[in-house]
Amino acid sequence: MNDSTRRPRIGLALGGGAARGWAHIGVIDFLDAIGLKPDIVCGTSAGAIVAAMEVSGRLPEFREWVLGLEWQDVLAYLDVTLSGGLIQGTRLMNFFSERLIDLDLAIESLERPFGAVATELASGQEVWLQSGPLLDAVRASIALPGLFTPVNRDGRWLVDGGLVNPVPVSLCRALGAERIIAVDLNADILNKRFRDLRPPSGSTEPSAADKEEDWLDRMRRKDWQGMLNAALGLDLPSLKTYFQRDTEPPPSLIDILGQSINIMQVRITRARMAGDPPDVLLQPRLAEIRLLEFHRAREAIHEGYRTAEAAASELIALKEGLR
Repeated sequence: MNDSTRRPRIGLALGGGAARGWAHIGVIDFLDAIGLKPDIVCGTSAGAIVAAMEVSGRLPEFREWVLGLEWQDVLAYLDVTLSGGLIQGTRLMNFFSERLIDLDLAIESLERPFGAVATELASGQEVWLQSGPLLDAVRASIALPGLFTPVNRDGRWLVDGGLVNPVPVSLCRALGAERIIAVDLNADILNKRFRDLRPPSGSTEPSAADKEEDWLDRMRRKDWQGMLNAALGLDLPSLKTYFQRDTEPPPSLIDILGQSINIMQVRITRARMAGDPPDVLLQPRLAEIRLLEFHRAREAIHEGYRTAEAAASELIALKEGLR
């Protein structure tokens, strides 16, 4: 095929969004359905996880795993620490290395170009991870400040790439993509009300509120005061009010952290998209899925597929080299 008839190389830029990241699976499912296989796949944060599974050929097994997650499973993977973040991330990475991706699988050995975005904590510099162990790149890209502990790579502390490049269009372009499909998971998350967690009338199944209340009870029983005092050498006031409800409950600590990061990422995404727009922009509506609700994969995947399907004409034109 000569240059005049060659289809432009297509890049897929998967954005960050914590639990909303499972929507990327639905997007890729639709691309598969129309026979569009991106030549280059890049990801930020949760997008880096799905991108890694796609380029390593493990997405089917990964989809099966996320669809089987219950809220209890999510808690089991959250290894709490008081050093650098709430969650160490070791259990999750161990699962990936044992069940899905060889711990030593190198990015350079992949059949398609892959890149993940991280942020250097000291300087705020954007870091493109394009070589070395695939899982190490993923772990650095998902290190959400205050939630996951940072990663030390080559003497630099790295945190979540969403701080600087929430939807990595620029990385896709740098790796050789001539046409880019971008998936932005955070387009509708501002100006939303926090979800009403009251159980539906007549429901016999445990509601989200019941499950959350059970989790809150366990959080109240933990000696957070003693743990923090021991770690910091300080006499801090009680933290039990963080895990108590009243008649007009404020957003939870995790909700506040998550929404603060959302605000930042939305602003950065808008600015970067204006200067470097993709050819096709997909924006699933995922505002109702909160930061750590990884057990809601079925909803997220469905919405990702639906959003890609709604842009079918644009995607098919891209596949056929008409855009």
